[in-house]
Formats: sequence, structure tokens, C-alpha cells
Amino acid sequence: MTRGAVAGLAAATLLLLACSVGATSGDEPVAAPTLGGGATTASTDAAATATAVERLRAGTAFVDRTSFRADVDIASQITTLSHTDNPHRRSVSTVSMGGRGIEIRMIDDELYMRSDLDLQGVGHGWMVLDPARVPADFALTFAPGRNDPGGSARLIDAIVAARTDGPQITGTLDLTRVGSGNGISFRPGPDGTFPDGARSHTFHATLDAEGRLVSFLIPAANGIPNASLRYSDFGAAVDVVRPEGAVAAPEALYPQLGLGG
Repeated sequence: MTRGAVAGLAAATLLLLACSVGATSGDEPVAAPTLGGGATTASTDAAATATAVERLRAGTAFVDRTSFRADVDIASQITTLSHTDNPHRRSVSTVSMGGRGIEIRMIDDELYMRSDLDLQGVGHGWMVLDPARVPADFALTFAPGRNDPGGSARLIDAIVAARTDGPQITGTLDLTRVGSGNGISFRPGPDGTFPDGARSHTFHATLDAEGRLVSFLIPAANGIPNASLRYSDFGAAVDVVRPEGAVAAPEALYPQLGLGG
């Protein structure tokens, strides 16, 4: 019986109404992922995995230290672009889905959004949101630990095994542990289950010459759509303008935010 998984985006970019990408059929078997010289996940050295995970965590320290750009792509159906400067509390994010989408601007404690999606009870002009009413998995905040629109921490936390080869880190991750939040999210399919292989799914990551994470790629396999996270433009200025004419967000908006519900 074919099972499906769902990949989606939240936090700083996506609404529940349009956050999911359906999985592929999952009928084609995929060989067991390998690490380095053909070693399977079961035989991967624990020390090598710990070292790789440590390098990845160190490679995302820039999130709290400088400005950056984060690009997320899921199956070429949903793409997001975020320019974030956490030290100076500035961020602007956009999401595109079939030529439509939303834009979010953050300035200190101010939160603005506009959408051309047809959300029930919500218009298409600029709105001012109440941060206290935004669901946790929408994560519109500069708070450490929740301020990465790429959601790299959740991906790293889900790693099962990994090996380092210069700037390249390859291995497997348990997609059932990724959960919902910033960046890439994976949810069970309509039957409430994940496809076979989801607990040991291949990933490929790359660090730049300064040790920063610049890409985290999840290839399509066994019903899981391909997804990618890329970081760039470190240290570039992030200028965010307060939109004119913004009105208070209607009550109808808040239940439609995030990946919960």
C-alpha cells in the first residue's frame, strides 16, 4: 500500500492554508543510503557522526551574529526567500506558490504581513499582527533558537548518522523527528504515517571556507519530496521599510497561521 508524506514551510513565511506539498507515489524502491566508502547507517562510527553534527551546529552560529539570506525550496512548488539580521532585529521574507504568496516584514517588535492568497476573512493589504497571538510554529521572532527562517537546528537535531569529507557532510536523518517550524517541515501523510525509509533518509550538507553552513539538501525518495535550504549574503545590509496604511490584522487571520490546527 502506498503511503505519503507531506513537506511544508512555516515560520516567517507560510500559512497553514498553503503550507503543504504532496508526496510522490513512493512506489519506486530506493537503495539503502550510504555514507562515505559505502558504510551503511548501522555501521557508521558514532564519533564521526558526533563530529559532523558538531561542525554543522558550529556552522549555523552566524544566525545570531550577522545578517544572512536563507532560501528554501520544496519540490519546486514552494519557495521562500528571507533576509534576516537578528542582531539589529530586521527581517523581510517572501514565499511564492504558483505565482502567489505572502510577504512578511519584521522591525524590532513590529510585525507586518500581506498576502494575495484567498484566506477566509482576510484581505490583501498590509496588516499589523499581534506577535503574542502568532502560533509558536509560525515563529515570527528574533529570539535565539527560534530566529532562523531556514530551520537548520531542527534538521541537525534529526540526524541519525553522518560523515565529514572536507567541507561536505553526508548522512541520514529521521524525517519523523524534524517536526514543524521555521524552514523545512515534514508531516505524516493522509493516513497518519510516514513512508518507509523516512527514518533513514539521505541528506547532503556543505560548509563554506569559513565553516558556515551554506546548503542542506534532502533528495526525493520513497514518497518524500526533495527539499533544499541554502544560506548566503552573510553580513549584507537588511533594510526593512514600514509599510504605509497597514491595518490591524483581523481575528480570522490567526487561526490560519502556522502548521498546527
